[in-house]
Amino acid sequence: MTPAPKNRGAFLLVSCQGGAEEALCQRQQAILPELTKGAWRRGAVTFRLPSREALPVSPSRKSRCDPPDDFFPDLIFARAVIRSFGQVTGASDQERIKKLRVLANHEAFDNIHVWQRDPRTEVSPDSIRKLLLEAFCQSVSLAPIANPGDLVLDCVVDSVDRWWVGWHRAKTPASCWPGGVYPQALPEDKVSRAWLKLDEALVTFGLTLPPGNRACELGASPGGACQRLLEAGLSVVGIDPALVDQRVAAESQFEQWRMRARDVQIRMFRGFDWIVADMNIDPTGTLESIERIVNAPGVRPAGIIATLKLPEWSRASALPEWLNLFRAWGFNPHVRQLSSGGKEVCVVALKNAALRKSLVRKAILRRASLRKKTLTRTPDRAATQRPDRSGSRK
Repeated sequence: MTPAPKNRGAFLLVSCQGGAEEALCQRQQAILPELTKGAWRRGAVTFRLPSREALPVSPSRKSRCDPPDDFFPDLIFARAVIRSFGQVTGASDQERIKKLRVLANHEAFDNIHVWQRDPRTEVSPDSIRKLLLEAFCQSVSLAPIANPGDLVLDCVVDSVDRWWVGWHRAKTPASCWPGGVYPQALPEDKVSRAWLKLDEALVTFGLTLPPGNRACELGASPGGACQRLLEAGLSVVGIDPALVDQRVAAESQFEQWRMRARDVQIRMFRGFDWIVADMNIDPTGTLESIERIVNAPGVRPAGIIATLKLPEWSRASALPEWLNLFRAWGFNPHVRQLSSGGKEVCVVALKNAALRKSLVRKAILRRASLRKKTLTRTPDRAATQRPDRSGSRK
């Protein structure tokens, strides 16, 4: 394994979707309060790592002030997380590379990631990457997607004459992609971008959908996510008043229920292994629809894949409350803002067998307690509470 730079950097640089910076910082305050927000621009925020002297004495102190090479905290809205060397400026790429050599003081990297902080910047990341490969890597023909374990040099193009530079050790799928952006483009034969979002979710969360499983999607039209589920070998029901694309409707393993999710009889959801939801409504509406299904008698899905829209970035503050709902239903939720999505987050929640068993046991004990109370009532009181066949009380 290629050794990490001796200059590890005193800052983390975290990229995100433009506009998500405040939501990112709120999450940082919740899980990494010892970090201090530094400079920020649209699409990128830096955080100062605390010194050893600034932290209380504890066994974990060293790892907190000097995180592992592949550090990638669960910041939800983070795309890339790198250790920052700082900034380099100059009149030419060659001048900036010369300054980078001095700043990094490290010659050997396994791969190079170059991306623009603002996609509107009129700079070619490919041309910069080629020059960096010549300067720091043995091969100039390396594919930009890193392998787990690779030591990656990161170059964030801030403007035409300024770069933010740093490094990271690739580990998670997102850390292998330049800027944490999913490298797959939407194929021409796919009916909507929902196909790409679900494809990225499956890779990001390492989720395998067993062929032969049954899935239903709430808010299916025009059918992009259904198309991806069908390609995985699932039997799919799309629920939406609007018609799905004919290319999806023609599939033998697809069926559409042309109605709103709330109008579907609850018993019809029995037998589904996966509940997928991507409805263009407020998150509370999506969660209410899912709750109605997963709490119904006889409905036992193995997992949920839900897209929660954020009408305003401030709504991200409710994420802990929303995730607690999934836990209360007996699922282990994981959440991330996908690079292929918009102002939204994707929640993948798998059945928590132990928690579900505990909840069932509590429900059984609660029903037993209620039966015991009913049996201990006096005969007269019990009689007064029993309705006759007409519905009136005796």
